[in-house]
Amino acid sequence: MAGVDAVLDDLVQGLKQSFLMAYAVWWALVFGFLISAIVQAWVPRSRIEASLSGSGVRPIALATGLGAASSSCSYAAIAIAKSLFQKGASAASALAFQFASTNLVWELGLVLWVLIGWQFTLAEYVGGIVMIVIMTLTLRLFVSPQLEESARRHAQDADAGHQHHMAAEELTWRQRVTSVESWSDVAHNFRGDWQMLYKEITVGFFLAGFIGLLGNGFFNTLFLEHAAGVPRTVENVILGPVVAVLSFVCSVGNVPLAAVLWSGGISFGGVIAFLFADLIVLPIIAAYRKYYGTSFALRITALMFVTIVIAALIINAAFGGLGLIPTGARPSRGDIFGAIHLDYKLALNILCVAIFTALFWLSARRGGTDPVCGMKVDPGHVAHTQH
Repeated sequence: MAGVDAVLDDLVQGLKQSFLMAYAVWWALVFGFLISAIVQAWVPRSRIEASLSGSGVRPIALATGLGAASSSCSYAAIAIAKSLFQKGASAASALAFQFASTNLVWELGLVLWVLIGWQFTLAEYVGGIVMIVIMTLTLRLFVSPQLEESARRHAQDADAGHQHHMAAEELTWRQRVTSVESWSDVAHNFRGDWQMLYKEITVGFFLAGFIGLLGNGFFNTLFLEHAAGVPRTVENVILGPVVAVLSFVCSVGNVPLAAVLWSGGISFGGVIAFLFADLIVLPIIAAYRKYYGTSFALRITALMFVTIVIAALIINAAFGGLGLIPTGARPSRGDIFGAIHLDYKLALNILCVAIFTALFWLSARRGGTDPVCGMKVDPGHVAHTQH
């Protein structure tokens, strides 16, 4: 019975920690998704999407801007990138879009800031740009022009998949702010992002809650901690992406795990490398193979892994040189998972419950139901037939 009681106690404690971490960042998630939804609904993309061919500075910069204005869902990022690639965007532009849409987005930065500090948010944003630069400069070492064109033909021949279109209309910003229909566009994107990401976020919090039960000794055996600075950093930034790949969790969902890793003793660079690796988790590598063929998929995965490791080493060295790496005692499990108090966080969480409910109600009020995926979509784009 003692063993059963211990298992039940661990189960309850893991669930409690998962809930407390979700509570700690709920308001940041809602505000982040709201900002992202506003950008997606109100920033026109048609001109940007038509200008992504080539690998010069301009198309790469446009792809980066388009990615930063998109959702942080890794699966959505690779699907949109595939669509852009099919329509003529270069591999460099498509990959720049993916890096930007999973590293330069509001919700990710806000959750990082709340859980482990602004230094990680800054490192995520700066590192996203560093990765895009490294990827652009090294792409041809991994992917030849011939292989790129072969992958494009493969993508064009592949199943086009199931995609949703923007619901926004051409209005001035003043008209948008005062228009119920424009806020309905925001609600449409807000709900769509949550529907794409809720499984990733939920799994991330559950894993973080239960992995948090492991003692620091577990992490000390997994990651070098007492070695000299350089060997430890190199080992951590290589092993960090490997842990991310095997965890299957990506997008915002890997932030809770990053917080637990930081608490457990992994280096700053290792945490950043772990966060960067959400585009090479195993299900996404399988999607690359389906979209582009095996050879291209393996080569861009290798390219991204090398890019992640180099970028993490650069960020670790730069932030170390500037004194921006947090020093002193690491946050404890109690600090990371937090507690419920009568404070600003409770007020913000209540406000965000109201915002979340209102936006979901607004999307349901206007939208139709897509017959394929069941998602609420703009009625102008709902599949229909007339008899």
